[in-house]
Amino acid sequence: MTTTLQDCRAMDAQDPLRPLRDLFVVPQGVTYLDGNSLGVMPKSAAARVAQVATEEWAQGLIRSWNAAGWFTMPQRLGDKLAQLMGAKAGEVVVTDSTSINLYKVLSAALTMAAQDAPHRTVVVSERTNFPTDLYIAQGLCKANGFTLELVDDGALDAAMRPDVAVLMLTHVNYRTGAMHDMKAITAAAQGAGVLTIWDLAHSAGAVPVDLNGADADFAVGCGYKYLNGGPGAPAFVWVHPRHAGRFEQPLSGWWGHAAPFEFAPGYRPAEGISRYLCGTQPIISMAALECGLDAMLAAQPLGGMQALRAKSLALTDLFISLVEQRCAGHGIELVTPRGHAQRGSQVCLTRSEGAYAIVQALIARGVIGDYRAADVASGVQQEILRFGFTPLYIGFEDTWNAVEHLKQVLDTHEWQRAGFNQKHAVT
Repeated sequence: MTTTLQDCRAMDAQDPLRPLRDLFVVPQGVTYLDGNSLGVMPKSAAARVAQVATEEWAQGLIRSWNAAGWFTMPQRLGDKLAQLMGAKAGEVVVTDSTSINLYKVLSAALTMAAQDAPHRTVVVSERTNFPTDLYIAQGLCKANGFTLELVDDGALDAAMRPDVAVLMLTHVNYRTGAMHDMKAITAAAQGAGVLTIWDLAHSAGAVPVDLNGADADFAVGCGYKYLNGGPGAPAFVWVHPRHAGRFEQPLSGWWGHAAPFEFAPGYRPAEGISRYLCGTQPIISMAALECGLDAMLAAQPLGGMQALRAKSLALTDLFISLVEQRCAGHGIELVTPRGHAQRGSQVCLTRSEGAYAIVQALIARGVIGDYRAADVASGVQQEILRFGFTPLYIGFEDTWNAVEHLKQVLDTHEWQRAGFNQKHAVT
């Protein structure tokens, strides 16, 4: 039975999370399905950033490090974020970028391996992991005498050999939306003596995560996707308490010192997760991210991450069903797993021809998704049309409208226009 536009409107009317949409700026005429790349702006962000600039900075000046709580922002935001990831207060800091934080935790993990199990000299990751993760790992492995081994998803179990030190995975794959079973994989890896590092860039704020429940070792992630912290928003780092105070991370800047304002010439790391800080924090960006975190926490009385996850699955189920019903015969194939336990909060499609141009034609119509190219060198043969579903502000009518526009773009061959086939710097 085909779902109608009226059915979707009825589902929106019954959605208990619908009021959360009013917390965000969603441009009129836009169906925004790219929150897996950059989240929309919380309505509170502009005023908050202005307050930091015109009051705390312009008037408070340096006094605001104390009076406005600037100095403790990494820990305060970390405690808010911890509530969304199965972490405890004092276990997360918001700081730096995902790449920098990955450098910190992978360095710490390699140091642990070198001291505890020097025969373990291999880092394993997926062939289709996000490239920045692989680049960071390549550099660190080369500098520290380790080898980076890339495997296919189905080969993870076989890769847990006695010479493997670290398993580094992204929880939800950026190209396909496929989601790993964090708890099961972590248990299998640790059972083989392997440390685990999880990149939560496409998980935090999108799917329920339980870092302590999974007994993970390290985790990092970004603040500008599902957490709606703004372009280039600070990232975060979590380290299991059993590791947090054991080794110094390599970027031993003054904010990670036990007493930064002692100005001592020798480095003495702070206790726990605070040692994973490095330099002075970007306060204006931190303030914007806090607005995104507060909007996420507004869902807590409505069921929190479990309620958001249920709506996410309903939206992505609907999108998949409508695409297969309404766009049949156009060569569109589903890349994302159908099973709920294996799916993040995005749906990825592929087509043998015109994937980039189709996305551009949709964007011109106000349906914003994005495109990821094939990479034959790494075995990725498919061009991907990606659509992210952020249940905080996406509804069922939005989903129906997106598929209707996709159908029209395909039916009319609108994507074949020359302008839609000219690639931009950012795809």
